[in-house]
Amino acid sequence: MRIKTMKHIILLCVAMLALTSCNDYLNIVPKGEKIPTTYEDFESMLRDEYSCQRVDPGQSIILLNDYYVTSMYESYYPFWGANYNWNEDVNRIDLNKDDEGVYYNGYAAVSTFNLILENIPDVPDATAENKQILIAQAKVLRAMSYFYLVNYYADQYEESTAYEKGGVPYITSADVNAPYVQESVGNIYDYMLQDMKEAIPFLPEQSVTKLHPDLATGYAFYAQIYLQLGRYQDALNSAEEALKRNDELFDWCEYYNANKETIERENYYPNLSAPCSFDFVENYNFRHGTSSYAGREKNVTTWRSERFEEGDLRFASRWKYREVGADKYYYALQSGYHNYGGLTTTHVYLIKAECLARLNRIPEAMAIVNKIREKRIAPNLYTPWNASAEKDAIEQIVNLKLNEMILTQVPFCDLRRLNSEGKYTFTFTKEKDESTLSLKPDSHLWTMPFPLGAIKNSGNGSISQNVSK
Repeated sequence: MRIKTMKHIILLCVAMLALTSCNDYLNIVPKGEKIPTTYEDFESMLRDEYSCQRVDPGQSIILLNDYYVTSMYESYYPFWGANYNWNEDVNRIDLNKDDEGVYYNGYAAVSTFNLILENIPDVPDATAENKQILIAQAKVLRAMSYFYLVNYYADQYEESTAYEKGGVPYITSADVNAPYVQESVGNIYDYMLQDMKEAIPFLPEQSVTKLHPDLATGYAFYAQIYLQLGRYQDALNSAEEALKRNDELFDWCEYYNANKETIERENYYPNLSAPCSFDFVENYNFRHGTSSYAGREKNVTTWRSERFEEGDLRFASRWKYREVGADKYYYALQSGYHNYGGLTTTHVYLIKAECLARLNRIPEAMAIVNKIREKRIAPNLYTPWNASAEKDAIEQIVNLKLNEMILTQVPFCDLRRLNSEGKYTFTFTKEKDESTLSLKPDSHLWTMPFPLGAIKNSGNGSISQNVSK
């Protein structure tokens, strides 16, 4: 799966972007390197996970206190500390000097997809059908990248103000000299929907790898966009189309029981092989988190662990309580590749459940919730959840989703959406150093500032901050 044929080409291209355009680059043959000119060359770019398959959750998991940040990191990275401790007084714009992963990983991926879209129509060695498929896949991945960028650096979409709020730079060329505009939030969503509309007819029923979006991926992502827009019937329709093609759920109860002796051994913290890799049964498509290399998951805060249901064997299979000096946290037990940026059946099931609840189909929504929980909760502790009204159902669905999608950017996106809507808001509190800290629904902390490097080196365009501090 980890094909590196194009890695040095793309990294070299990115490095040269500061001096020349990719069109110029394609006319230069570096010594010892191969220039992408064929269909196989451009198709291989989607397999290069380092350049275009990383979806960095960045500060979103720090703001939510999902990821345990040590006191040393709080001090060494003041921007981390401000978000982790919900400090609304500091100017995060001035602090954001080196937290650039979300921005540059996102736009490096966009550049790769643009390079494919600009060049694949003219390659001489592919059928029209194969070209159309690769173009469709690049458009889906470009839209996915913009979804996370706009839901990180811009305010949540609100229909009444979406075309007035500042969004993110919208770039459709791999040429560094091409002009661009920082489009509104509304325009970014329009562009994503246009890419999806053009892509869906040409996506294959089954792609060659999980890095290549197929039709199920397309419908799953459509569902995610529509949910963020509050278009519940459209989101439901798309979720159902995705689930027709894959509705598998991984059985975490079986996994825990198979590894129970190792997990429960006292004062022992194993290095288990993560099951959520490329061949995970729940995958629609696979995209990494911060890194594209195998490694341990991040540790989880004790505060965050308290919001998991008793008997959650998915949680128990991945984290175990540990104390190291003054540090107390849940230590990650699994290593491997983790699908933090792609789409899964659990994600789509929970989109469907929320849409059903919004459309007053409460029993159907709760049936989905319990279908997932049966694969997670220890049988001796499992009892079905019930809801008599939309509010109760939504709260249960959202809480389950926040746990299921932990360490991804999805909880951050969902909470921004719900807080902006105002119907179901979330206020978080925690005790620290004899003080009570709070993250309120209307806090400006829910929008991240662009890194200073992007502002100061904005290329052939300009970028304005969407947050005051």
